[in-house]
Formats: sequence, C-alpha cells, structure tokens
Amino acid sequence: MKSDAIIFIVYLLVLLGVGVWFSRKASKSIDHYLIGGRSLGPAVTALTMQSSSMSGYMFMGGPALAFQQGWYALWYAIGDAGGSIINLSVLGKRMRRLSELLGALSPIEYLEKRFESPTIRIVGSIISIIFLMAYVFAQFIASGKALTMLTGLPYEACLIIGVSVIITYTVAGGYLAVVWTDFVQGIIMVLGVLGIGIMAFIHIDGLSGLNAALARIDPTYLSIWGKDLAYYGQWGVVLGAILIYSVGYMGLPHVVVRHMSMKSTKTVKGAILFSATWNQIFIFTPYLLGLIAIVMLPTLADPEMVIPELAYNFFPGFFAAILLSAIMAAIMSTSDSCLMQAGTILSRDLYQRFFAKNASHSKMVLVSRICILLGGIAGIIVAIFEPPSVFTLVVFAFGVLGNSFLVPYVASVYMRNATNIGVLTAMISGGLTNVLWTVGNLEAYTAIHPFLAGLIISIIGIFIGNNFGRTPSQKILDDFEKAKGPHHISKTIEKNIAKDLSPEAKNISEFYNNLPGNFQKV
Repeated sequence: MKSDAIIFIVYLLVLLGVGVWFSRKASKSIDHYLIGGRSLGPAVTALTMQSSSMSGYMFMGGPALAFQQGWYALWYAIGDAGGSIINLSVLGKRMRRLSELLGALSPIEYLEKRFESPTIRIVGSIISIIFLMAYVFAQFIASGKALTMLTGLPYEACLIIGVSVIITYTVAGGYLAVVWTDFVQGIIMVLGVLGIGIMAFIHIDGLSGLNAALARIDPTYLSIWGKDLAYYGQWGVVLGAILIYSVGYMGLPHVVVRHMSMKSTKTVKGAILFSATWNQIFIFTPYLLGLIAIVMLPTLADPEMVIPELAYNFFPGFFAAILLSAIMAAIMSTSDSCLMQAGTILSRDLYQRFFAKNASHSKMVLVSRICILLGGIAGIIVAIFEPPSVFTLVVFAFGVLGNSFLVPYVASVYMRNATNIGVLTAMISGGLTNVLWTVGNLEAYTAIHPFLAGLIISIIGIFIGNNFGRTPSQKILDDFEKAKGPHHISKTIEKNIAKDLSPEAKNISEFYNNLPGNFQKV
C-alpha cells in the first residue's frame, strides 16, 4: 500500500476514535445526543459552524468554477467572507435564548414552537430531509473522487470506505463527535489549503504573474462577468452569487443549530471573532487555486480535481496525503453535520412528535442513530450513480434550504407578530421559486440568480401571509421579549435622567435637613 494512503487511513482511524470517545456522553440524554447539552464554547462553535458549511464545495466546486469562469467566481467568495459575521450577529444571541425558553432541540422543532403550528414542522421537516440529503450526496461524490485519486482504488470502493467512516463516528458520538471532529478538521482545512496556495503562488510569480498569464490565455478570464463575458451586465446574477453565501447560512438547519448549542449568549462575540478570522484566511484561496490551474493545468479533464492535482504537483506523496486530508476534512465536516441534522429531524421532529410522544431518552437516541445510518446508506446508493457536479448540487441544495428557512428564522426573532400562515407562505414560496428557477433555467431568461429570486418571493410571501392565520399566544410573545435580552439604559439617557432629577433631589435634601431634630432621627 502506498505511504500516502497509509497516512490517510491513520487520519480516518483518529476520527473513528473521536466517535467512540463521545459515544458515552452522547448516550446520557437526547439533549446531549442532538445538541451536545448546549455546552459549546466560542472557538468550537465558530469552527464547527464554518467547516460544516464550507464542505467539499470549497475544495472542488469553488476551484472548478474559477477554472471555468475566471475571476467571476470570486463573487461567491466575497459573500462568503462575511457570511459568519452576519449569521452570528443576526441570529446568534436571540435564537440561543429563545430556543432554550421554548425547549427546542432542533431548528424545525424551534419553528413549530415559535409559531405554534404542527404544519410548519411537517412541511419544514420534508423540505429539510430532501435537500439536506441532496447536500450529503454532493459530499459523498466529492469523497469518492478525492479518495480515488489518493488510493487508486475504484470510485465505488472509495465512496463506501469514506462514507462508512463518516456514518460510524456520527452514529456513535452524536452531536459532540460531529462538532469536535469539525473543529479539528477546520484547522486541517486552513493549513492544507494555505500550504498548497503558498507553493502555487511562488511558482506562478504572485498575483501579478497570475493575471499576466491569464491575460495571455484569454483576457476575459480577468473580467468580473466571467469567461467570454457570459454574465455581462447581469447584476441580478452577481447579486445572487454574493447573497447566497453572505445571508444564506441563516437558512441552513445544520448551521443554525449551532446557535442553539452554544453555552451561553456570551459565546457569540468570541465565535464571531474566530469565524471571521478563519474565513479571511481560508475562503479566497481555493478560488485562486482554480485560477492558477488555468495556467498550470490547462488540459485538466475534471475541473473539480484542481486542488488534488496541484497538491501532487507541489508535494511528494507523503505530504500530499496530509494536504488531501484537508479535502476529506471539508467533505466530512459537512456530511456529518447534514446527516446529524437529517437524523434529528426524522427522529425528533417526525417520529417522536407524531408517533411516539412518550419515547424514552434511550429509545430516542437509538432512533436517531438508526435514521442517520439509513440516511447514510441511501446517500451511498445515490452517489454511486454520480449525479450532477459537486458545485451544481451544492448550490442547488444550499439555495433551496436558504430560500425556505432564512426568512422564517429571521422573522422568529425580529417579527413579533409574524403568523403561522406568513411563515408557511415564506417557506414554501421561497423554496419552490428556487426549484422552478433552477429546473427551468430561468436565470438565462431573467438574468436573476435563483437564490435572489427565491429570497425576494419569500420576503413578499411572509408579508402577504401575515394578513392571515393567527398571531402567537401571549406566552410566546413574552418569550419573544425575553429573547431580546436585558434592556440596558444607555449612558446618555442615564446622564440626562440624573441631570433632570438633580434639582428635585436637591430640594428634597434641603427640606429634610430643615426638619426638627427628632424627625431627622426617624
């Protein structure tokens, strides 16, 4: 067996060890298994949130888009760079407080309890399961491709090996195994992509050398409108490319559950700092490597193999295996999160909610594990048939989930009187618009990105739908107010109050001092 394959096998065994380590804690209660007992600190929250959302897309889909379209691909990176800051700032504290007040253990359960509608839970569960699994399929395809290059084994065998490891540690260790492996893999992702990036830029003579080489091949690679100016003047497409990763994370169930699992609201500030730093170091490099591959790998048959090819170009097998572990880290960190969330929805939001309300903690953990296992097996079967490219599948699944849930989650913490019909309308209209826009290729006719179209329709949907249905009960409204957090008086107002009350305080003091001595002693 090749030494680089041995390195990777050791890496997989370490991940399995993490799953076994957390298996005991995971079995304590359904709360521990599904959201880690709400115990995550800022660094772990930040890296699990980012690594679980970046996925194999960043190592395969993103570089492939840059290889095909040039600098245009960086629009996606620009939005992504600020995505974590927006996500944590908008939802972080309020969703953490409100989810605990409502006793919600999953993002879909949270929506049902916030808007007091079982229908929301059913519809949300169906949308989540379908498109979370589509997201998982994309990661499984990416894992098969990466392992094939690393080991030389057939795609199908590599797919089964890689996915089996993911399923095993997720089933065994639950949420804590997922987030801690995400934490480690987030570090590996940064180190791996930076190592390849530094060597590639030295070889290509820096950014200026890259641009000069691209100009000689095809000047349109340098355009913000894509190769051959394919998107010339299509600001609706560009805006959608920026928005999908800048605000879309707020609609992904496997990402927003990280808000619910934080130790406290104080975790948010630290998490923003860690995730923003991680983003700036990591996000742009894979796209830039795609541009470098245009110059260095002009005959590359599969654009999604840009980073693996560059790794073997610049490093011997031993080090390339370590760097390629970064690709599998990205793939696994998203696969495990999506599987975990799909299992949570199937067990908590469907099985327990509608079929076994009094199920014990141990039984719920068992059902969650079975659901995750079955979801993973289904993913293997589908991925063997190699659906569309990783980029296409990720953007589609990401977009539909974002369009379905972004507006409802934001409304849950900022729209006091949002109704159940308003949320359902936003959820269904947003997701359905993205599906129709993508399947019908309406972007080509309208010059509007599917995500932007879905976001607009979802926002319109909630405002129209809010005219119907029922407003939340008084208890929910009280919890909504509590979720806003402590109400502090600003220093300016406090100073003005003190200034206004000063004369009255002085008069009272003088009156008291002029009282007869026996009254002063009372």
